[in-house]
Amino acid sequence: MPRRLFALILAGTALVSAPSAQTASAPGKRISVIIDAGKTAPPISPYLFGQFIEHIGDLINRSLWAEMLDDRKFYNDINSKPSPPGPGRGGRGGRTSALWRPIGPDESVAMDRQHPYVGEHAPLVRLAGDAARGIQQGRIALRKGRVYTGRVVLAGDRGAKVVVSLVWGAGPGDRQVVPITGLGASYSKFPLKFTAGSDNNDGRIEISGTGQGSFHIGAVSLMPADNIRGFRPDTIALLKQQRSGMWRFPGGNYLSAHEWRDAIGDSDKRPPRPDPVRNGFQPNDVGTDEFMILMELLGVDPFISVNAGFGDAWSAAQLVEYANGAASTPMGRQRAANGHPAPYNIKWWGIGNEMYGAWQFGVMPLSQFVVKHNMFAQAMRKVDPNITLLATGATPEEMTIYGLALPIVSKLIPDFGSPGDWDFGLFTRCFDSIDVMSEHFYSYAGQRFDHSLGLKPAAFSRTNYMLKVDEPLVEWARRPANRVRNKVEAYDEYLQRIPALKTRRIPMAIDEWAYSGSGNNLKGSLANAMVLQEMFRHTDLIKMAGHTMGTSSIDYTATEAALNTTGLLFKLYRDHFGSIPVEVGGNSPVPPPLYPVGADQPRINAGSPTYPVDVTAALTSDGKFLTVAVINSNESAQEVDLSIKGITLRGKGRMWRMTGDSLNAATGLGRNEVRIVETPLTGTPKALTIAPISIDIYEFERQ
Repeated sequence: MPRRLFALILAGTALVSAPSAQTASAPGKRISVIIDAGKTAPPISPYLFGQFIEHIGDLINRSLWAEMLDDRKFYNDINSKPSPPGPGRGGRGGRTSALWRPIGPDESVAMDRQHPYVGEHAPLVRLAGDAARGIQQGRIALRKGRVYTGRVVLAGDRGAKVVVSLVWGAGPGDRQVVPITGLGASYSKFPLKFTAGSDNNDGRIEISGTGQGSFHIGAVSLMPADNIRGFRPDTIALLKQQRSGMWRFPGGNYLSAHEWRDAIGDSDKRPPRPDPVRNGFQPNDVGTDEFMILMELLGVDPFISVNAGFGDAWSAAQLVEYANGAASTPMGRQRAANGHPAPYNIKWWGIGNEMYGAWQFGVMPLSQFVVKHNMFAQAMRKVDPNITLLATGATPEEMTIYGLALPIVSKLIPDFGSPGDWDFGLFTRCFDSIDVMSEHFYSYAGQRFDHSLGLKPAAFSRTNYMLKVDEPLVEWARRPANRVRNKVEAYDEYLQRIPALKTRRIPMAIDEWAYSGSGNNLKGSLANAMVLQEMFRHTDLIKMAGHTMGTSSIDYTATEAALNTTGLLFKLYRDHFGSIPVEVGGNSPVPPPLYPVGADQPRINAGSPTYPVDVTAALTSDGKFLTVAVINSNESAQEVDLSIKGITLRGKGRMWRMTGDSLNAATGLGRNEVRIVETPLTGTPKALTIAPISIDIYEFERQ
């Protein structure tokens, strides 16, 4: 994951005094939890379990896409020089990026710019009689008996005899050779099929020739034969279990320099392009059509963001037409020619990504961007008036943490309604062009933003304001949930300041969120669960979320995959928690803030009035069951008195408990330390003992 964290803060001016220390121990009196099933809130949308994904290096290309080869369309030169240092493409799926190398001397392979198949150039291999000449790529994970299929695009002289070999060992028999017949002066595609003879994590593919003359290599692809329409069956099966509701694509910061037209049509003819955001390149193999295949395989709804950085309204409207237009429209006709005659009817569309951020390609002042947003909305709705448009929002706290308000209002924390308040500008100048406001947050584990330090004399640097904090586990786990609370408080402020919101309240989508550095373990899952439960408390406002990244729910290598601790958490709530929130009260309010209100500290801490445990409750959609979720972010057991009213229960049910032996316990490839244990319940308990560092979901049957 990149080291970029985008947080939302509350612009408060008052300092809240707090005790010098705060413990995580239970209050002196017993914790009372009072659930009133007669008082319900708007339903929990399946989209609150949504996921976000973007092209970061080979994140998509390795975790989801089944392609085994790097640089399959030859973006880089081919020679025997050492790999260049620095960031680039690869490093995912347990395999670092591999380069193509010459077979024979470097001068036997030239990058021909006069006769490329796709992109800027193509390898031209000069033959030398009986001595093999060509290119090869290693670091390919092979498994004995597994079948691999693909293709190679070639053109060559009549005297060239070309073969493609898959190699799994050092012996002469440790390879399978596919001879190429019918080579001609024009590029043609030739099928490949291999069966590996043994396991090898450093297998190799060779494209070589003997004879006279030369041959060009336009593109090459290799996938396990059991791929599902280009995707890995193992990771797809695991992610499908999540039932995430929604996935957002293709960015992220990547979006603002992405040209969607580069990623449609024949995948071998899609040019590899530099990725200026990540200092690498992308093969453009996974584009709009592949994303829609992924959505079909996962059984979730798509959310596409359009490029409002370097992009323009016309291009965004063309993408809407490509996705949703009839086959008789110009772009719909192109979609049909690409194999998808029926419109996709994508509903959710975001205009840009973090367009307030100085890090964003195409960033511009708010006074200009509101015009651009309206242009995009008008053009996109003209193509399809039924789409739902999301604006790229930022409350004053987001503007504070990244110093974005300083050059505008000369203050670290901008006032609500000031030119430094990005959301206020969008709400007031683009109101009719917004259906949902998108917000992002990224929290740092063990750090907080200290705005009380005042302005530093040097140029703003966020790291100068990020202070390490040594805090009790219960407060550590609350930190990202506080970011949700920040947003709710900010929108309450907008509701008072913007009359139009009283007539039509624009809902919120937290379509990127994560707790960076928290660890994919039980400790991190306690915090992620706190975020989910805080969103459940505000379903009148929050309609969608996108956890970063979608693949953070799985562990994977090039050949294996497993659901990990984060995936286990999302699956627990999605499988067993209800969808109609009901009121939860208690006798133990969350403690007041330890730190000055503002930045990442809301006026009121996130959580339920059942400190130090966090409780939410919901009825199932059919009303037959009441579910109660309890998070104990403490290293000691907690005793809870339970009172349920507004519903009559049968007196039997079940409980699912997610826990492990330590905070660092994890589940995934090679680990099974975090478990979900199901226990039957007889009777409706009046008191509960909540195990240390655990997440419990209780299900009680309605009479």
